[in-house]
Amino acid sequence: MYMKMEISFPGGKRVYSDYNGFTVKTDQSEKDGGDNSAPTPSDLFFASVGTCAGIYAVNFCEKRNIDLNHVKLEVDFQANQKTNMIEKVIFNLDIAPEFPEKYIRALIKSMNLCYVKKHFEQPPQFEFVTNNDDTF
Repeated sequence: MYMKMEISFPGGKRVYSDYNGFTVKTDQSEKDGGDNSAPTPSDLFFASVGTCAGIYAVNFCEKRNIDLNHVKLEVDFQANQKTNMIEKVIFNLDIAPEFPEKYIRALIKSMNLCYVKKHFEQPPQFEFVTNNDDTF
């Protein structure tokens, strides 16, 4: 399967992605020279992990007619102090007492199937190609 995304540079520190009929807008914080008009690319990257796990939770609960008000998800990121690289992602599930206990492990197992998370486990290769067919 081949997917293509177009990246544009509308000015300042803004970088937009046009993909599948949507435009995803990013910017940098004011301290990094941007206008703070949109999330940073790294904010969106990490938001995709949380929302991906979240959609697996939604699908799991919908199939079992479980009220999603019984589940709250927060994601914590632990970074290395020297490199600022994220070293650990922690999914914190706040499950109300009304949530059926027999489904807790299954819910977590379902969320563990997150497509975005799997890319951390088996990262893709990256290459840069120029219009004169140079590959870097």
